[in-house]
Amino acid sequence: MQTFVIIPAYNEASVIADTIRDVQKFYKDIVVVDDGSKDKTSKIAEIAGVKVLRHILNRGQGAALRTGINYALKQGADVVVTYDADGQFEAEEISRLCHPVINGKCDVVLGSRFLSGNRIPLFKKIILKSAILFTRAITGLRLTDTHNGFRIMNRKAAEQIKIRQDRMAHASEIVHEIARLKLSYKELPITVKYTIYSKRKGQRLSGAFHILFDLIFK
Repeated sequence: MQTFVIIPAYNEASVIADTIRDVQKFYKDIVVVDDGSKDKTSKIAEIAGVKVLRHILNRGQGAALRTGINYALKQGADVVVTYDADGQFEAEEISRLCHPVINGKCDVVLGSRFLSGNRIPLFKKIILKSAILFTRAITGLRLTDTHNGFRIMNRKAAEQIKIRQDRMAHASEIVHEIARLKLSYKELPITVKYTIYSKRKGQRLSGAFHILFDLIFK
């Protein structure tokens, strides 16, 4: 089966090469969507030998994922992986998460930071837990982690899930779409490495309020 790994990126010049290199050990169809970066993210990704799609303006992670997923589907993808650019994830875990989808056991696999004993910074944990409760109330899905960028979708799910939220609210929107479309899903534990860099780029409290606003009013 043809698996595409979609990596949305915004000003990730300092880490994108390492992230790509890690994924290339296991997969060749990698798409970096440069969401209007002001640094050399695109150039570095191109030198690394992957497909680069570029937004002229910063539109948000949801928009970048939509661009990448649409491209992968046009290229005949059977499986679509969404994967963060900041180096938090372990590329060697992609195949384990893909396994239930490839074997037809579910349509979507969602990675969870809370199932694997990761030491999540307290402030981030509070924000994530709040998002989980809100999304659970809206969708009825009892997930442990709703704002994690590590996901696997089969072609049917990738075609049917509509990402309309351009920015960070897309994560809750994807969960809502899974519930609305009655797609089968699994949560699997993933390893997350919290570096100084990833903590600096992490979700702020103001961002959580923006997500809530977008979901309710847009």
